Amino acid sequence: MTVSQPRTLDDVKPEPARPPAEDRLHAARDHLVRAQEAAGIGLFALDLREGRLHPSPAFCRLHGLEVRADYPASILAAELAEARLTPEAPAGQEAIYRVRDAATGASRWIARSFDIERDADGVPLRLSGVVRDVTEQRAQRTALAESEQHYRTLFEQMDEGYCVIEFIDGPHGPLSDYVHIQANRAYAQHAGIDNVVGRRLRDMVGAEADGWIALYGEVLRTGHPIRIQRELVATGRYLEVAAFRIEPPSRRQVAVLFQDVTARRRVEHSLHSKAADLEAEVVAQRRDRDRVWTLSPVLKVVASPAGRIEKVNPSWTRTLGWTPDETVGRSVPDFLAPEERAAAALALERLAAGASTDLELTCLTREGGTRRVLWTVVPEDGLLYGFGRDITEQRQAEEALRQSQKLEAVGQLTGGVAHDFNNLLTIIRSSVEFLRRPDLAPERKRRYLDAVSDTVDRAAKLTGQLLAFARRQALKPETFDVCERLRGISEMLDSVTGARIRVVTDLPGEPCYVRADASQFETALVNMAVNGRDAMDGEGRLTLHLDGGAPMPPIRGHAGAAGPFVAVSVTDTGTGIASGDLGRIFEPFFTTKEVGKGTGLGLSQVIGFAKQSGGDVDVKSRAGAGTTFTLYLPQVAAPAETSAPAGPSEAASAEARLRVLVVEDNLEVGRFCTQILEELGHHPVWAENAEAALTELERAATPFDAVFSDVVMPGMGGIALARILREKFPALPVALTSGYSHVLAQDDTHGFELLRKPYSAEELGRVLRGMAARRATAAA
Repeated sequence: MTVSQPRTLDDVKPEPARPPAEDRLHAARDHLVRAQEAAGIGLFALDLREGRLHPSPAFCRLHGLEVRADYPASILAAELAEARLTPEAPAGQEAIYRVRDAATGASRWIARSFDIERDADGVPLRLSGVVRDVTEQRAQRTALAESEQHYRTLFEQMDEGYCVIEFIDGPHGPLSDYVHIQANRAYAQHAGIDNVVGRRLRDMVGAEADGWIALYGEVLRTGHPIRIQRELVATGRYLEVAAFRIEPPSRRQVAVLFQDVTARRRVEHSLHSKAADLEAEVVAQRRDRDRVWTLSPVLKVVASPAGRIEKVNPSWTRTLGWTPDETVGRSVPDFLAPEERAAAALALERLAAGASTDLELTCLTREGGTRRVLWTVVPEDGLLYGFGRDITEQRQAEEALRQSQKLEAVGQLTGGVAHDFNNLLTIIRSSVEFLRRPDLAPERKRRYLDAVSDTVDRAAKLTGQLLAFARRQALKPETFDVCERLRGISEMLDSVTGARIRVVTDLPGEPCYVRADASQFETALVNMAVNGRDAMDGEGRLTLHLDGGAPMPPIRGHAGAAGPFVAVSVTDTGTGIASGDLGRIFEPFFTTKEVGKGTGLGLSQVIGFAKQSGGDVDVKSRAGAGTTFTLYLPQVAAPAETSAPAGPSEAASAEARLRVLVVEDNLEVGRFCTQILEELGHHPVWAENAEAALTELERAATPFDAVFSDVVMPGMGGIALARILREKFPALPVALTSGYSHVLAQDDTHGFELLRKPYSAEELGRVLRGMAARRATAAA
């Protein structure tokens, strides 16, 4: 910025004579300009449309500018920005900024305020304001603030003695002394002298002066403050003294703050003996506590809420091998098996909420092994206290017992399966051998064929019962009224239980609906009823009772459920079940009946069906007083009524010849299935897996009419394939088949036709006719 010499009033040339009114106006204006300059006040106007600054002479002098009528606004861009002089700035608010003279380098502080002139639409047109020099006022305020802060610091504690002393050389050589420069009232009271200022330290302290002078000299020399307690030997008092050097060091002054602590020292001395006794007691208690911490066989850990270990006891090292140095500072999950760290993180969240927790975890040993530890963790005072009991040997013994029981159960199961299947295979093998004879009479041929067919049905029923017990049977759930089913079963039981057994049915007056496999439900009811019939030895009463909307109680140690549940009870008046057998009656092939009178799979089917359907079965019995089996199934709302659309009947599509894609990974089954379809008059195409089936569908010149796929296959399974086909070919019917699939057992809502293995040619033909009928209906 260029600074020129300001114009003076003498530089202004005389103007032509003016009328008296104008003379008075100019005179008043001149007086105003002189007053503004004398007060250091300048005026300005900033035209926002033209970008021009119109300053007064005082404004120009304050900013080191040549006195001119106007300037471009950019000449003061930096100052205006520092003063926040913009149309967006709030009008009337004062801002203070600094300007620097380019010639001298001196700076001054300027205060400005302004007002905004706007047009009818509110658009800013002009900024008009006032500036004034506040350099001296700002300097005065700064000095005053520093002085006030200094004295405020010195006199914060007015109940303590305070003084400022200054070092002086002694009048006779090196004998030095201190003279009091300042002192508060408390200091004078402690010293017992009214006028302390100007007094020398040696005159006030006497024989103890050399010690105090040396102490204060150390403060002056090093600049390090001190805080000590010192006894005044002459008076027997104790002083607590704080001393620090006053800067700069050339002033050679020390500020001293002290208070009389004699009474406090006496109290401390009187309490010292009591404290010693208490300390001895605490030491004894700590010794006992340390013994418990050190000798306890329980693992003890102290950790932060985030799981950072802060302390462990020796039992931690004895059990896991990790020393305290290897443990402290690390996180708890670092010492846990990786698969259990997520559970530990959840436990830490519960503990952070203030809840204690018990959990069993696998801990890692230093040697690379594992130990099973049962932990109880309690949050207290912002820390977590964990107590662990090593149960590795206990769990190993339990696991060995479980394995032994499992092997025994497997042996019993395989023995029973082998026994029953060998019986069935004997019938099939003997029948096949007779069927191979060329001279076999037609009647005997028909009898052996019937025997093979019946035996296959019995084998399929046996595998179905085993899958039901294992809860792996593919169910076909539907919503049905239990009351209606019980009425039909009751009529059937009347014909199979015998004339001397009375069947009583106790049903509610309103329907009770469940969603389950109706066929399996009826089988379970028949199995329970037949079990009761056999227990009554041909005579007694069999009662079927139904309750709706009931909760399911705890059964065999499992938690109950609020429900609602449908409870179907079958009660007999037979001999009852011995208490020792109640825990085994649901095991497969376990039976108390005579040889040849039961397979031991009926009740296994009941409990498997109940569990897989979301329920359970309970049994209550007493020897000689009969038995009650209660089947619990989740109750559901009544199904919405829907009318089946009219369409072509199955008979109308019986002669349909379909192009069927068979998806089967087993070569023998796939080859036999295509032969069956050809015998039925269809046109099969065989794909050995789901991926090949998708390729076949994409490249087929003639579209397929149906897909018949196995469920369990390498790679993509049958259900996944069916769902892809539903998306890509929504009009293409898909039927599934399986002898066993855990996927089908877990997902009963896949929505596809299911044909269980072993299936017959007649059953396969019926499924295809139904698919053809539904496709014809959809096309119509």
